[in-house]
Amino acid sequence: MRFVGTSGVGKTHLATSIGIECAKRKYSTYFISFHELITQLKKALYENRLESRLKHYSKYRILIIDEIGYLPIDLDASNLFFQIIAKRYEKHCTIVTTNSPFPKWPEIFGSPTIANAILDRLLHHSHIVSNKDPSYRIQSKLEYLDSKSERIA
Repeated sequence: MRFVGTSGVGKTHLATSIGIECAKRKYSTYFISFHELITQLKKALYENRLESRLKHYSKYRILIIDEIGYLPIDLDASNLFFQIIAKRYEKHCTIVTTNSPFPKWPEIFGSPTIANAILDRLLHHSHIVSNKDPSYRIQSKLEYLDSKSERIA
């Protein structure tokens, strides 16, 4: 499952809710931000324990990766991310959230080749939920400010 949309439309909330339901049904489930995942994979690479870290993330039936694309990453990180996606491909469910449309992923991953390889595996057999609504956080604040100005007038 892929949740795509601007900030504040509920992507993380939906992914978390699905994760909670999966865990309740006794599916091994793991939630991690994209930045934290990359940080842990890079650390494992430098400590010469990448294979065990890849196995760790590959064992979960449900892996939720939150906030892909908020920050660009270097080519080494892109290669590490590809490895985890490739290991999980057609074996387990990987849920991702992103605010970046898929055509912009080559910018995030620094390489059209890697981005396409990642997207090929992530999008095959997937359901995409796209939300183009405005941020519920901003929307509720604007509604609050509008109601305040109506009371003053």
